[in-house]
Amino acid sequence: MAKYRLVLLRHGEGAWNKENRFCSWVDQKLSSDGIKEAQNCGKHLKALGFEFDLVFTSVLSRSIQTAWLILEEMGQEWVPIQSSWRLNERHYGALIGLNRAEMALNHGEEQVKMWRRSYDVTPPPITESHPYYEEIYNDRRYKCSDVSQDNLPKAESLKDVLDRLLPYWNEKIVPELKSGKMILISAHGNSIRALLKHVEGISDEDIINVTLPTGVPILLELDEDLHPLGPHQFLGDQEAIQAAIKKVEDQGKVKSAEK
Repeated sequence: MAKYRLVLLRHGEGAWNKENRFCSWVDQKLSSDGIKEAQNCGKHLKALGFEFDLVFTSVLSRSIQTAWLILEEMGQEWVPIQSSWRLNERHYGALIGLNRAEMALNHGEEQVKMWRRSYDVTPPPITESHPYYEEIYNDRRYKCSDVSQDNLPKAESLKDVLDRLLPYWNEKIVPELKSGKMILISAHGNSIRALLKHVEGISDEDIINVTLPTGVPILLELDEDLHPLGPHQFLGDQEAIQAAIKKVEDQGKVKSAEK
């Protein structure tokens, strides 16, 4: 029997997810479909009998909004939420704002897959001439972070995401988990992938094949040492979840009409 249970979640679909653009640290609200995904996620978790004691999110609106909608559907709006930039999406550097399919056409599908899914490949860094540089680095939310703005990343590999996430996991989340609290983490595709890699011991090579759809809760069952008792479980209609995973994977491919 599991000593601890933890639910992880990639936020509902955002506006730039719908447009197939690298969103990263640009703040986006949920799309209309993303709102429905979050609400349906809340309904499903309620039906399964989950009762949360604490929620962790990134400082990006789509992560926080997803958590709000889930708790509202579950009738658990009172549950405390803690937010940290350390759970943010991966910083995609100079790729931020670009269309994934167009990038595949220009740079090849394999290169885009490496940028999106590999463990230690870092995209080109963002520079001050980038159209979203000022929006990101002048954002007040990062003036409240636990590092100076000069030390915030300009581009990240998945390894970099794990490196900045682990202190928060070990110092903030693990103690709450070990105190017996039922925790939901509403974050992003890459911050959740990084966490799964760490907890499940997924290899550097195999992590490239781990794809997370938006708005689908993931259950981890852990022993007293926080080792998984089995592989992570996607909760919901498995056929629909596999279709959603394929949709995410196809985002980095050249559209058929362009091939």
